Amino acid sequence: MEQMDSTVIATSLPAIATDIGTDPIALKLALTAYFVALAIFIPISGWMADRFGAKNIFRLAIFVFMLGSLACSFSFSLETFVMSRFFQGIGSSMMTPVGRLLLVRSTPRNELVSAMAWLTIPGLLGPLTGPLIGGFLTTYLSWHWIFWINIPIGIAGIILAGKFLNVPDARNPRPVDTVGFVLAGMAFAGCVFGLSVVSLPALPIIYGYLTIAVGVTAGIFYLLHARRTKFPLLDPALLRHRLFRSSITGGSFFRIGVGAVPFLLPLMLQLGFGLNPFQSGAITFISAIGAIMSKFIAEHIFARLGFPRVLGFASLFGGLLIAAQGLFNIDTPVPVMMGILLAGGILRSVFFTGSNAIGYADVDDEEASQATAIVAVAQQLSVAFGVAVAGAILEISTRTHGGELTLVDFQIAFFVVGGLSACASLIYFRLPADAGSNVSGHRNAVIEKE
Repeated sequence: MEQMDSTVIATSLPAIATDIGTDPIALKLALTAYFVALAIFIPISGWMADRFGAKNIFRLAIFVFMLGSLACSFSFSLETFVMSRFFQGIGSSMMTPVGRLLLVRSTPRNELVSAMAWLTIPGLLGPLTGPLIGGFLTTYLSWHWIFWINIPIGIAGIILAGKFLNVPDARNPRPVDTVGFVLAGMAFAGCVFGLSVVSLPALPIIYGYLTIAVGVTAGIFYLLHARRTKFPLLDPALLRHRLFRSSITGGSFFRIGVGAVPFLLPLMLQLGFGLNPFQSGAITFISAIGAIMSKFIAEHIFARLGFPRVLGFASLFGGLLIAAQGLFNIDTPVPVMMGILLAGGILRSVFFTGSNAIGYADVDDEEASQATAIVAVAQQLSVAFGVAVAGAILEISTRTHGGELTLVDFQIAFFVVGGLSACASLIYFRLPADAGSNVSGHRNAVIEKE
């Protein structure tokens, strides 16, 4: 529901803007408001789960997301739509991190790779079906239906979670870190909002730089505060775990390119090649199919070869395939483009399945709630940074030659973000060969082979 919503709305922005009497560029503030809500409330999701029960918060998050969807459908102005998307983002900020926390707490470590693989399949269906569903509903019914469709899905989710989600719910009523919540919210929201404005300027770009500066400053104050408080909201001490630290760092590098591709590729296909949105989407959707295909082999690959080698090669060649998209031109055969996107989708999915799983290999259950929140925040920041980097490269490149966007501008952007993604391999290749074997089962596979 969450992933489909984020892709559906992108196809419907022009229709929404026309109906509520605003400009599509200004309406991008609604997208930014959604991401800002995620940045503010994800850090406290772990404390909420520990204090009130992860299952309760998970179901409440679905309900809040449904209310936000209804509010969006009844919005009548830019202001009401932006506020509704912010409220919807509050629900979204709890769904994925708390859902992942429930999975980690209920799954034996040696089954975590398989569980992570299955967890992401429904999420991958969102990017695959979202643009098609959004286009159909907006064209043949009205844009309001892209939000109303969340209601039956949400009701089913609440009922099914209550009936089948039987997870040991040990609560840890530690005191809330109010000062940390304020500082972390300012830090992450400032960075996400600033990067969004820089990459998709619906506001004067100076606001983006100012809010990034505020976010970085608040982040420094938060780190100083976390060292002095007994129960920090997000404990930086978790980064002492080498595998968790590698998962955060390597995943963030790789996500820079992954976050930039949905921004760069449709623009290049439409502006550079002259394709219409439907033709562009018919090419790019293949990567989601590749991602779904990989889920059925990921567990066996990691058990056979181990985390370091698979993650190292997946990030290296995944980054190179992102860079290879910069070699596309108007004469490139469509099957060749789709083949590269399909292979990239497979490698991307294998990487994220393993990177998410290895991060919990040296984190105990008591630290899992904070670990899931830190992972979720890192994901949001790295994707926002990837889009900002891509947008900045296009801006600098066009200013250099003083004209409109050209194919060369996109090629430079793809080469840069692909190179940054490939840098993740340096982190994983340095890990011991048996790193995370208690999760991947690699050591057992070697013993059985011998």
